[in-house]
Amino acid sequence: MENFIPGQRWISNTESELGLGLVLEAAYNRVTVLFLATGEKRIYARDNAPLTRVKFSPGDTIEAIDGSKITVQSVSENNGVITYIGRNKAGKEFRLEEMELNHHIQFNKPQDRLFTGQFDPPSWFSLRYDTWRRLREHHQSPVKGLMGGRTSLIAHQIYIAHECANRLAPRIMLADEVGLGKTIEAGMILHHRLINGLSSRILIIVPETLLHQWLVEMLRRFNLRFSIVDEERCRNINLENELAEEEFDEEPRENEDVFVNEQLVLCSQSFFSRYPNRQKQALEAGWDMVIVDEAHHLEWSEANPSPEYLFVEQLGLQTPSLILLTATPEQLGKESHFARLRLLDPDRFYSYSRYLEDEKHFEPVANAARALLAEETLTDEAAAALQALVKDDNVEGLLKNLNNPEKSAHARAQLINVLLDHHGTGRILFRNSRHTVQGFPDRERYGYALEGQENRDDLEQDPRFGWLVDTIKRFGDDKALLICKEAQTAIDLEQTLRNRTGIAAAVFHEGMTIIERDRAAAYFADQESSARLLICSEIGSEGRNFQFVHQLILWDLPVNPDLLQQRIGRLDRIGQKHIISIHVPYLRGSEQELLFRWYDEGLNAFRHNNSAAQHVADELAAELDALLAARDFDLLDGFIAKTRERSAVIEAELHQGRDQLLELNSCRKDIADKYIDALQRFERESHLWQYMEDVFDSYGVDTEFHSPDCFIIKPSDHLRTSHFPSLSEDGMTATINRSIALAREDFQFLTMEHPMVSGAMDLVISSETGNASINVVRHPGLKAGQFLLECLFVAECSAPPELQIGRFLPPTPIRVLIDQNKQDLTDTVDYDDLIDAGITFDKSKIVTFINNQRHHLTQMLGVAEQRAQTDKQELVQHAAREMLGSLAEEIKRMMRLQKVNPSIKPEEIEHLKDMTLLAHDNIESAELKLDAVRFLITN
Repeated sequence: MENFIPGQRWISNTESELGLGLVLEAAYNRVTVLFLATGEKRIYARDNAPLTRVKFSPGDTIEAIDGSKITVQSVSENNGVITYIGRNKAGKEFRLEEMELNHHIQFNKPQDRLFTGQFDPPSWFSLRYDTWRRLREHHQSPVKGLMGGRTSLIAHQIYIAHECANRLAPRIMLADEVGLGKTIEAGMILHHRLINGLSSRILIIVPETLLHQWLVEMLRRFNLRFSIVDEERCRNINLENELAEEEFDEEPRENEDVFVNEQLVLCSQSFFSRYPNRQKQALEAGWDMVIVDEAHHLEWSEANPSPEYLFVEQLGLQTPSLILLTATPEQLGKESHFARLRLLDPDRFYSYSRYLEDEKHFEPVANAARALLAEETLTDEAAAALQALVKDDNVEGLLKNLNNPEKSAHARAQLINVLLDHHGTGRILFRNSRHTVQGFPDRERYGYALEGQENRDDLEQDPRFGWLVDTIKRFGDDKALLICKEAQTAIDLEQTLRNRTGIAAAVFHEGMTIIERDRAAAYFADQESSARLLICSEIGSEGRNFQFVHQLILWDLPVNPDLLQQRIGRLDRIGQKHIISIHVPYLRGSEQELLFRWYDEGLNAFRHNNSAAQHVADELAAELDALLAARDFDLLDGFIAKTRERSAVIEAELHQGRDQLLELNSCRKDIADKYIDALQRFERESHLWQYMEDVFDSYGVDTEFHSPDCFIIKPSDHLRTSHFPSLSEDGMTATINRSIALAREDFQFLTMEHPMVSGAMDLVISSETGNASINVVRHPGLKAGQFLLECLFVAECSAPPELQIGRFLPPTPIRVLIDQNKQDLTDTVDYDDLIDAGITFDKSKIVTFINNQRHHLTQMLGVAEQRAQTDKQELVQHAAREMLGSLAEEIKRMMRLQKVNPSIKPEEIEHLKDMTLLAHDNIESAELKLDAVRFLITN
């Protein structure tokens, strides 16, 4: 076990970019290290910490925090902490405590390995160089953070993810209609922020019924391993702490709970409701981001907010980023909608009455946008109103061009962009609807009028049961989802089918534990399983996705149209490949027949989503209840006609009242298409599998062709490391094809952001392997018998993650080639033109020769470093220009927006200015390290 002492300096073997670490605490079996260059803190297990003790020797030049340098003459150690004694350039003696060393110091001395004969095959040097080049390309990609998800490239999802994830601290409401992928959008945002280091501690709060679905979705789609925290787990943690305190006779450790120890946490809303003491622990743990699903369940009124609402409010006040998911932004009323906006921006949405007043001010914006989007000719009055609305935006020229056939399209587009900046909730609320998003399947409905009486006591005697058996057989291999109102009905149906007909079905209801429900859903989803039917109670109609099924059976019908749409929405989602067949059996003369005809003929609710349906149902509730109670079919036709009439009127009103500007701002298709093109181009041109094969060959991982773009990956008996990242002993099947990954969830989807790929890259560059190599090469421009030194330097700067310095100056490899006459051949001899001659050599003789030439080679290294420093300075200057240009433009845009949109806060602009200055300082302080060296002999 390493002897860690507070005050010592260590460096991470796996994250050298963090700079020099300072030991803060070494207690029990853990050591805490602070990396001051980046502000990162790490806690390691003492017995296997990936750390190396930093010790300099006499003759070394070291740098202090203030930038002064001394040449070490002697070293003393007191209680494990080192003091260096040396002289500066002026000859003055200095004593430097190791705590005073520059935090940005990087360590890697491949030349020492070369001189001592510790060199590796040339393929390792090539792998190292290729890895650095790929990492740089990934860092600078505009779609970094978006490429790793197992998701279809759908415009509105890509747009929302990129638009929100890059904000300083996204506080947004995702309110897309059912089936448009709010969970995927939230997952894409948090995946992006985790990949880019913008967030690290995430808390997700969801309804208990969706707990494991979120867990599986985050893992399956984004390779994010969340920990479910419930009361049982909290108690187990407390018990472990108590046992540890007894064993070591320690004082009780406060805050030693699961919320503190886990980075990605998933909890149910009911868990916090049932155990208020856990709310306090969650609040004390501190989070970078909180996500709340089904946020419309948080009840609020000015006089009496619910405890659940107050808890999320407290979380929101102390958490930088807050994301709320709801499919009903205003359906539950303006007050409910205001309540959620208040959670996101309490400074702006502080008064409900003021909110209603502000809404009126945005009506002219919406009206102007509606005219522009409809490509209507603006009246003089409308043009004057528009000019008054955007008087500070210098749009006179655009208004003049509206009636110019050649310039009108561009002018309209520019004016719409200006109006988008004026939009009230445009930066907070994102709502896409089926009106604007394409890709949904058609729906067909089939009604079955059956003779006979309902029989709940003996389902086999119920006419619907015989119909069900015949229908399942008629479906053949097609799987079907059946939804009914009550859990007992679901249980009885499954048992009767199994016992009386031998038909295997899975059952899913609220009486089951969450794990039991997930097992049932997984059993049904498995294409190899015998279950062709999943029977759900009403609980199955919210949150679950079954778009791999296209046969839906409604055993009974709910009275609530929203519930009906939620049921159908389990199948009617983006990604559904087939026409959805909706089957409704009903008994003649029954309440169900009335409901079927009302939904079908009055609301057309089976074939299409009817946004007016719930409004109509609320308006006609008393008449519907009376009709159902009396089962009066004589009055049904009149009621259906009235329903159709009211539905048409309300649909027209809703369409007229649609916030088209909000819909446009929720998906800027031109921007989304640009990112989709970039993603597709990156996937097409990255040649990722070719690189991974090189990594697998080097580390002893076996690969086998499975099918086009798919491969079987297994650890071999000659694995070079104890564990290859994300590879189990049983191996796995992987694909590099997004379409295949979406169709085959049992395959891993390898991208630059998959844990196996990123872990493999870390493995390559964090180890010494490949940083010293010897090679005999051929090149038409080089005479035989020469020796050269090929150096691989890396320019990098240690900076806080939120600066995203990698966009401008990622770790960048700088290759330099120096011949034995100390001539720089970098620009005349390309790396790829040096051909391996395939000649073996006597290692001992080469080592002897290298040591005899040590002084000369050291001078060659000095020449190489001078060239690399020049290249690094050019990189720094270019990166600084790019950064200043990009952030200055963003600051100007935000200042312009702030004049017309109160959601832009002054502190947001000030933070951008501070980030610009800090980024400039960090770029200017970029360090150069020698990462690898290759001794070349020409043949």
